[in-house]
Amino acid sequence: MVQPRRPGSGLAPHPPRHDHACQGSLRAAVSQRTAVWKADLVLAFIALIWGSTFVVVKSALGGASTMLFLTLRFSLAALALAILFRGRFTPGGKNLRCTIQGGVAAGLVLIASYYFQTQGLRFTTPSKSAFITGLSVVLVPMLAALAHRSAPGLSEIAGVLAATAGMALMTIRWEDLRMDKGDVLTLACALGFAIHILMVGRYSRAGNFEVLSLTQIATAALAGGLSFWWMETPRLVWSASLAGALAVTALLATALAFTAMAWAQQHTSATHTALIFSLEPVFAWFTSWLVEGETLGRTAAIGAGLILAGILTVELKPFGRQSHPTKVEGTAGSV
Repeated sequence: MVQPRRPGSGLAPHPPRHDHACQGSLRAAVSQRTAVWKADLVLAFIALIWGSTFVVVKSALGGASTMLFLTLRFSLAALALAILFRGRFTPGGKNLRCTIQGGVAAGLVLIASYYFQTQGLRFTTPSKSAFITGLSVVLVPMLAALAHRSAPGLSEIAGVLAATAGMALMTIRWEDLRMDKGDVLTLACALGFAIHILMVGRYSRAGNFEVLSLTQIATAALAGGLSFWWMETPRLVWSASLAGALAVTALLATALAFTAMAWAQQHTSATHTALIFSLEPVFAWFTSWLVEGETLGRTAAIGAGLILAGILTVELKPFGRQSHPTKVEGTAGSV
């Protein structure tokens, strides 16, 4: 006769081991998604900073020539970061040499991109410049696919297309669709910004993001200082508005923004980064509404909605389809 099993006899079956593995995988997926969301929120804050400084930069350029203003902006930002991050360039640090080399390359691309953008504005409208610069949203996944031979997912493609259409509706005046010299220069700027996003994503994971940020900004300042005197006729008329604009753009839109960007790109993909930055025209309009009372027309409102829809398409995709950033851009030694 079989005796019934007594409670507490130790014969109860143990939970299957695969349950523990599934729980661990779920926790890892949740942790990864949380890190991506935090990074994307930081990138949205950067887009807010950049979008809100359009008016500031426009007023500042009335008192300074373009490259000289950029040189002063990056120099002040580099000085602030050098004070903040002193002691980070210690020998034997995490891939220090690789990070510095990446920062130098990224800084050269950055200053060239800003130069193309400002030169392009001489020959095209601000609205067309904003849209063409925003085409980096499309160029980033295209360049990543070419470099790593891996196509972006359907949600990324849909999100990028929606955001691009939204930027077009928000920024383009359809009667000005002809292509001119300024548009070509601005397209070079968009290509440069796309390359810069990919480079920061690559090198921020290879080493110290603070070192990367300081190196690229210092390189941009040095390159600007060596070139402004022969690229333009230097002009500088000091005023309270110019000093304020320089402080805001140097400390917030450069030192803080590019350091935060280098940190965020350790946790999210370059495609996410470019997509979040498509919010910049939305924030630019919001700032104009607060400061100047500018209204948003029906077409522009639809465009803003498409940008938000494109971002949400990528942000809210299922856990299982959330790609790891390194699977998109690779590591420092993979390209």
